[in-house]
Amino acid sequence: MPKIGIIGAGSWGCALALLLYKNGNQVTVWSALADEIAYLAENLEHPALTGVKIPDDMLLTTSLTDAVNGMDFLILAVASPYVRATAKKLNEFVKPGQIIVNVAKGIEEATLFTMSEIIEEEVPQAKVAVLSGPSHAEEVGRGIPTTIVVGARENETAEYLQNIFMSEVFRVYSNHDVMGIELGAAMKNVVALAAGIADGLGYGDNSKAALITRGIAEIARLGAAMGCKTETFYGLSGIGDLIVTCASAHSRNRRAGILIGQGKSMEEAMKEVKMVVEGVYSAKAGLSLAQKYNITTPIIEQVNAVLFAGKEPAFAVKELMLRDKKAED
Repeated sequence: MPKIGIIGAGSWGCALALLLYKNGNQVTVWSALADEIAYLAENLEHPALTGVKIPDDMLLTTSLTDAVNGMDFLILAVASPYVRATAKKLNEFVKPGQIIVNVAKGIEEATLFTMSEIIEEEVPQAKVAVLSGPSHAEEVGRGIPTTIVVGARENETAEYLQNIFMSEVFRVYSNHDVMGIELGAAMKNVVALAAGIADGLGYGDNSKAALITRGIAEIARLGAAMGCKTETFYGLSGIGDLIVTCASAHSRNRRAGILIGQGKSMEEAMKEVKMVVEGVYSAKAGLSLAQKYNITTPIIEQVNAVLFAGKEPAFAVKELMLRDKKAED
């Protein structure tokens, strides 16, 4: 029976813990927050996964020693702003060759590193993989059929993880384009903010379809310049994740965008959503990457202007619509 440590007890970490437990694995869930572990132990459910029960024999702990030592692999399931600090803590416990699967989605603003690059820097002895795709925790926790992609540079690692995660309700594909998977996962959150803003302004399906299709074009252009495989962006971790994040009621990025479109500030929107809105943290990094690689990303540019420069959302949309004529690419 494989032993798996889940580093992070948020809704996504708990949903994956339940999936892996049902697949016959021994699962331990860790959080740095004693109150969070106490709540889970007392209620046997995560507050964002109402009605989805945590088995009473699943180990819940605040001890990294218990969560890491002897585990076949780890899942790093903290929000992207906390990946580096958590990886630093993991360093002394992770054994050479131990696998860490990153499931956070973001780009670090200061370094422009993906999450796997951060983990590789902080825990160089680990093998790093990623899991991404259209997969809201609320649905995975309930066993709703979901399809996702695992990324690893080595065939052996990708196939091993694919076998562990696969079930009748969780289909897993493999892909070696780790950078492409992570770039799509991070930048789709920025486009989802734009989609939410359009919803908040009262725009319709035409507007959302335009943002999704032109948004993936921006992301794919940037990815190609960074050496990623273009086809990655038209797969599960690209267009698949973008569609669900732009359209779903579960999407915190879309929800924050809606509030901003309705007139709230970025800070007010984040406070009301009450969860980490990762697109806000990735927006500046996405724009910096576009400037570094000399790639035009008008949607990402306008989202940054709305979030950080006080631009009126309706005026940002008008500027997008009135850009110079060009051929579709």
